[in-house]
Amino acid sequence: MTDLYVSLAVLGAALLLCEATRRAAARLSPGAYRIYLLEAASTFQLCCCTHELKLLGETARLEPPVGLTLTYIMTVIHILTFQGATCNPSAVLESVCRGTRSVRAAVAVTTCQFGAAVAAQLFAKSVWSLGLSDVHIRHQRFGYRCFDPLGGTVLEAAAVELACAFAVQAAAMHVHKLDEKLQAHFIAAVVTALVFAGGSISGAMFNPVLAFSVQFPCSGHTYLEYCFVYWLGPVLGLAGCILLFEKIIPFLSGKSTAGLEVPADHKEKTQ
Repeated sequence: MTDLYVSLAVLGAALLLCEATRRAAARLSPGAYRIYLLEAASTFQLCCCTHELKLLGETARLEPPVGLTLTYIMTVIHILTFQGATCNPSAVLESVCRGTRSVRAAVAVTTCQFGAAVAAQLFAKSVWSLGLSDVHIRHQRFGYRCFDPLGGTVLEAAAVELACAFAVQAAAMHVHKLDEKLQAHFIAAVVTALVFAGGSISGAMFNPVLAFSVQFPCSGHTYLEYCFVYWLGPVLGLAGCILLFEKIIPFLSGKSTAGLEVPADHKEKTQ
């Protein structure tokens, strides 16, 4: 239980640090720099928390109900605190395709996301080097290495990432139909169910920048294979979902696509 309490303290510290950054950004006048700072802080929070949860789940061998409960709670917290940040390059690409964001702005936002992902790696290693718990000490002995995150073939893992991204996007596109108080919990429940269903095969990242921070440093497969699984899979899943619900179904039913746009505050994956 000590390992769990230490990890919860690490999660709390990361959340407080990122929330302080967001509050500082809120004092800035609305503009690009404010958006970039919010995006970086929220992406850093998502990646830091996922690093700690993954280490805790793999090393401390948490019981599945405990691990899934932590995933659910952290996802709710992420959704409620991200303040419109996407933390997901797939969502940024979607905004470019919809014409709501320029290519230049999209490149800048995506750069902030990947920079925050790398910073989260360094932050996690710095915290683990302190040896605050047995989990951190054991991981330190392995040189902070992680091993093959795929529990199936590359094609199976890519299919899981595609399906997970499709499901999250579908939930985000229709969550506005629920009461506002239930929306964050609905998305968190979907994410948690997907982690339970697909976590053993691909890790259920369904977010390119999150996978880059958490899974890409792991041994077992090549960089290109990880790109295929964690970048191409989610992008195709998101694109397929939008195509189905905004083009194919309305075409077959003769209905308008109005009302299916994704609220900005729900365009993200948390684990």
